[in-house]
Parts: sequence; C-alpha cells; structure tokens
Amino acid sequence: MNHLFVFTFYINLRDYNSQIIKIFLFFFIFYVHFTVNALFFNDDTMHKILVDKGKFNFIYQLPQIIYSTIISAVINILIKFLALSEKTILEIKSLKKLEDLDLKVKKTIKILKIKFISFFVITFILLLFFMYYITCFCGIYENTQIHLIKDSILSFTLSLLYPQLIYLLPGLLRISALRAPGKDKECLYNISKLFHFI
Repeated sequence: MNHLFVFTFYINLRDYNSQIIKIFLFFFIFYVHFTVNALFFNDDTMHKILVDKGKFNFIYQLPQIIYSTIISAVINILIKFLALSEKTILEIKSLKKLEDLDLKVKKTIKILKIKFISFFVITFILLLFFMYYITCFCGIYENTQIHLIKDSILSFTLSLLYPQLIYLLPGLLRISALRAPGKDKECLYNISKLFHFI
C-alpha cells in the first residue's frame, strides 16, 4: 500500500481505490519531484554548475535531492488523503447492522464526492503552477535542464527506495523483541509499532 510503484501497478482485487487515480498519482508525484527540484536551483547551484563546467556533481546535489524527496513525500501524503477511497469503503464493509448501511452509504458517497472534487481541483491548480514554473525555468536556464532531470530522477528513485527501508526496520525490531529471552524487550517492540505508523 505505501510503496508508490507497487501500489500503482500491482492490481489487487481487494483494493478499493480507483486504478486511474492511482496511475494519475504516480505521474503527479513525479512531476512534484521535478518541480520541487527546480525550486532548489539558486545562484549558488548555477555557479557550481559553471565552476564544474557543466559536469554533474552528485555530492553537491545530494542535499538538494534529499530535501526535495522529503518535501515531495509530504505533498504525496496530503494528496493521497484526498485521492484514496479504500478506508472509507472498508468502513462500510465492516458495518454489522443493515439498518445503518443505507445512511452510511449516502454519507460515504457524499464524502467521496467532496474528496474527489477537492483532489482534482487542487491537483489541476498545482499542475498549472508546476507547468508554468518549469516552462519558465527551462526557458531561462537552458544549460541546467540536464542537471534538473538527473536530480528529479534521483529524487524520485530515492522516494521509491526509502519505503523499503522504513518498512523493513519495524519487522527487524519486532523480530528481535519477540526473540529476546525473557521477553524483556517491550520498549523495542513499541518502537517497532511506532515505525509501523510512519
């Protein structure tokens, strides 16, 4: 669920999210990475590219790549809140009383309509801003386009890799806590539960 590539392209019959919206999210998030990376290009970055004679300096660009990954992840979380419908639909499936079902379904449809309309309006406005900014940036700074593309691809790739580490860590902590002799590693177990919610 939380790995962008797998979440988008793995077809799961128990997934109650729209496949079209998931694919749209994938490309939207790439475009967010592209724009956020462009926002980090400043006079110092331009000067460094000039000093390096146009060569890509990975070490110098690494903080920018990490910052843009973090900012893009925050935007991703906010946009996913509006775009995904699975939690709302699962609440309906978990209802036990049939009397509550009709009222809950109407309420859920209303909530989903508001969320989807908000999602499309916000993403449309953001995409217009992104398109305008990137067009202006690439038109003015023609010699930095390759650097921007490399930074964006590295940032997007990092955003695809870090979830694997984040979700591996709670499992390792939980296994070591459960295998501890005397089961005295409750603190380690609680830390693993905390990582699970991140």
